[in-house]
Amino acid sequence: MRRQSWLHALLLFGIVVMLITGCGKSDSSWTTFEGAANEKTFPVPKEANRTDRNVGNTKIDYVRYSMNGLKEKESIPDVYLEKIKEWGWREITDESEDASRVFEKQNRIIHLTIHDNYFTVTVLAKGKATVKSTDSTKP
Repeated sequence: MRRQSWLHALLLFGIVVMLITGCGKSDSSWTTFEGAANEKTFPVPKEANRTDRNVGNTKIDYVRYSMNGLKEKESIPDVYLEKIKEWGWREITDESEDASRVFEKQNRIIHLTIHDNYFTVTVLAKGKATVKSTDSTKP
Protein backbone atom coordinates (compact mmCIF):
# COMPACT_ATOMS: atom_id res chain seq x y z
CA MET A 1 0.00 0.00 0.00
CA ARG A 2 2.81 2.37 0.91
CA ARG A 3 4.61 1.72 -2.39
CA GLN A 4 1.42 2.50 -4.35
CA SER A 5 1.02 5.86 -2.55
CA TRP A 6 4.64 6.71 -3.31
CA LEU A 7 4.14 5.89 -7.03
CA HIS A 8 0.99 8.04 -7.16
CA ALA A 9 2.84 10.94 -5.58
CA LEU A 10 5.71 10.56 -8.07
CA LEU A 11 3.29 10.40 -11.00
CA LEU A 12 1.44 13.49 -9.79
CA PHE A 13 4.74 15.36 -9.39
CA GLY A 14 5.73 14.44 -12.97
CA ILE A 15 2.40 15.69 -14.35
CA VAL A 16 2.74 18.98 -12.46
CA VAL A 17 6.29 19.48 -13.78
CA MET A 18 5.16 18.83 -17.37
CA LEU A 19 2.27 21.29 -17.03
CA ILE A 20 4.49 24.00 -15.60
CA THR A 21 7.21 23.67 -18.22
CA GLY A 22 4.74 23.35 -21.08
CA CYS A 23 2.68 26.39 -20.06
CA GLY A 24 5.62 28.54 -19.02
CA LYS A 25 6.61 29.54 -22.53
CA SER A 26 8.00 33.07 -22.38
CA ASP A 27 9.53 33.74 -25.80
CA SER A 28 7.60 34.33 -28.98
CA SER A 29 7.91 31.91 -31.85
CA TRP A 30 7.35 34.73 -34.42
CA THR A 31 5.75 32.31 -36.86
CA THR A 32 2.12 33.40 -37.23
CA PHE A 33 0.77 36.90 -37.70
CA GLU A 34 -2.54 38.71 -38.03
CA GLY A 35 -3.54 42.29 -38.76
CA ALA A 36 -3.27 44.83 -35.94
CA ALA A 37 -6.53 45.87 -34.30
CA ASN A 38 -6.10 49.46 -35.52
CA GLU A 39 -4.57 48.68 -38.95
CA LYS A 40 -5.47 45.31 -40.45
CA THR A 41 -2.69 45.55 -43.08
CA PHE A 42 0.05 45.77 -40.41
CA PRO A 43 1.18 42.42 -38.96
CA VAL A 44 1.33 41.59 -35.27
CA PRO A 45 2.24 38.19 -33.82
CA LYS A 46 -0.90 36.11 -33.17
CA GLU A 47 0.37 35.22 -29.72
CA ALA A 48 0.48 38.89 -28.65
CA ASN A 49 -2.39 39.89 -26.36
CA ARG A 50 -4.14 43.21 -26.91
CA THR A 51 -4.27 45.01 -23.57
CA ASP A 52 -5.22 48.60 -24.41
CA ARG A 53 -6.57 50.68 -27.27
CA ASN A 54 -7.06 54.42 -27.61
CA VAL A 55 -10.54 54.99 -29.00
CA GLY A 56 -12.15 58.26 -29.98
CA ASN A 57 -9.02 60.32 -30.69
CA THR A 58 -9.04 61.28 -34.38
CA LYS A 59 -5.38 62.34 -34.41
CA ILE A 60 -3.76 59.26 -32.92
CA ASP A 61 -4.85 55.63 -32.71
CA TYR A 62 -2.73 53.16 -30.77
CA VAL A 63 -3.02 49.58 -29.59
CA ARG A 64 -0.88 48.08 -26.87
CA TYR A 65 -0.03 44.37 -27.01
CA SER A 66 1.56 42.37 -24.21
CA MET A 67 4.15 39.81 -25.23
CA ASN A 68 6.49 38.06 -22.81
CA GLY A 69 10.15 38.01 -23.73
CA LEU A 70 10.32 41.36 -25.55
CA LYS A 71 13.15 43.62 -24.44
CA GLU A 72 13.38 47.29 -25.34
CA LYS A 73 17.18 47.19 -25.36
CA GLU A 74 17.12 44.33 -27.91
CA SER A 75 14.99 46.32 -30.37
CA ILE A 76 12.64 44.69 -32.88
CA PRO A 77 13.43 41.09 -33.87
CA ASP A 78 14.66 40.75 -37.47
CA VAL A 79 12.04 38.12 -38.28
CA TYR A 80 9.32 40.64 -37.35
CA LEU A 81 10.91 43.39 -39.46
CA GLU A 82 10.99 41.00 -42.43
CA LYS A 83 7.31 40.13 -41.97
CA ILE A 84 6.39 43.83 -41.87
CA LYS A 85 8.20 44.35 -45.18
CA GLU A 86 6.50 41.27 -46.66
CA TRP A 87 3.14 42.86 -45.83
CA GLY A 88 4.12 45.87 -47.95
CA TRP A 89 5.32 48.35 -45.33
CA ARG A 90 8.44 50.46 -45.94
CA GLU A 91 10.55 51.68 -43.03
CA ILE A 92 11.21 55.42 -42.80
CA THR A 93 14.75 55.08 -41.49
CA ASP A 94 15.42 58.77 -40.80
CA GLU A 95 12.55 58.76 -38.27
CA SER A 96 13.34 55.34 -36.76
CA GLU A 97 15.45 54.48 -33.74
CA ASP A 98 16.44 51.15 -32.11
CA ALA A 99 13.22 50.22 -30.32
CA SER A 100 10.96 52.69 -32.11
CA ARG A 101 10.45 52.23 -35.84
CA VAL A 102 8.33 54.16 -38.31
CA PHE A 103 6.72 52.50 -41.34
CA GLU A 104 4.74 53.83 -44.30
CA LYS A 105 2.28 52.24 -46.70
CA GLN A 106 0.11 54.27 -49.07
CA ASN A 107 -1.29 57.11 -46.94
CA ARG A 108 -0.71 55.47 -43.55
CA ILE A 109 2.10 55.89 -41.03
CA ILE A 110 2.75 53.30 -38.31
CA HIS A 111 4.94 53.80 -35.25
CA LEU A 112 6.00 50.47 -33.75
CA THR A 113 7.56 50.82 -30.32
CA ILE A 114 9.04 47.93 -28.33
CA HIS A 115 9.11 47.99 -24.54
CA ASP A 116 9.90 45.29 -21.99
CA ASN A 117 7.17 42.63 -22.40
CA TYR A 118 4.88 44.77 -24.57
CA PHE A 119 4.75 46.82 -27.76
CA THR A 120 2.53 49.51 -29.21
CA VAL A 121 1.26 50.01 -32.75
CA THR A 122 0.37 53.66 -33.34
CA VAL A 123 -1.38 54.76 -36.54
CA LEU A 124 -1.19 58.28 -37.93
CA ALA A 125 -2.61 59.60 -41.18
CA LYS A 126 0.16 60.65 -43.56
CA GLY A 127 1.13 64.27 -43.01
CA LYS A 128 0.35 64.25 -39.28
CA ALA A 129 3.13 65.14 -36.86
CA THR A 130 5.30 62.19 -35.92
CA VAL A 131 5.44 61.02 -32.33
CA LYS A 132 9.07 60.83 -31.23
CA SER A 133 8.75 61.13 -27.47
CA THR A 134 6.20 61.71 -24.76
CA ASP A 135 8.87 63.36 -22.60
CA SER A 136 8.05 67.09 -22.53
CA THR A 137 11.66 67.98 -21.70
CA LYS A 138 12.87 66.79 -25.11
CA PRO A 139 12.60 69.05 -28.16
